Amino acid sequence: MKARVLDQQCQEVGQLDLPERFKDIKEHNLYLYIKHYRALARANTAKSKNRGEVSGGGRKPWNQKGGGRARAGSITSPVFVGGGVSHGATNNRNYDLKINKKQKRLALEYALAQKALNHNLVVVDQIDIPSKKTKDASAFVKNLGFRDVLLITRALDEGNYLAFRNLKNCYLLETSEVNAYWIAAFGAVVVEKAAFEALIKAHEGE
Repeated sequence: MKARVLDQQCQEVGQLDLPERFKDIKEHNLYLYIKHYRALARANTAKSKNRGEVSGGGRKPWNQKGGGRARAGSITSPVFVGGGVSHGATNNRNYDLKINKKQKRLALEYALAQKALNHNLVVVDQIDIPSKKTKDASAFVKNLGFRDVLLITRALDEGNYLAFRNLKNCYLLETSEVNAYWIAAFGAVVVEKAAFEALIKAHEGE
């Protein structure tokens, strides 16, 4: 598996090999990480009132007998309009899914490997827009030739962030923020050479 190397004119000038260990990683690691990531993103704010939380219902609606209707003890019962909700949403659930550090690493490496297999992992010397203008950032992304792209830089420069932030088809991250979900979510990944080496070597000794 190889990453394509592009020059400043977005022309391919070489390739970089990914470590051999990337070939034997199972897809299930990426599946587990994405479940974990999306579970953490849940707001957990959905809430409906049960019969004990609905206002009213202090007296019996009608007599137990003689009315020809089913007996009822409170208008907060779920059978009444405006009453409580049976088995409704509750905001005290814990959606957190545990995942260990090794699985996080394997998920990231698997996502990078898949991008490399599909020729969508690209390495450039530097991601920098000297003018710090969005139109120039847009031209840079357009020259790459991808529908949507994740840009990874070693250290995030505020000017570059401002240049890229309003573009819908790309997103700029620094190395410390990269995870398997972001890599899998975009069609292509363009990474600075220094950031690429950091991602590859971060867990080399594990």
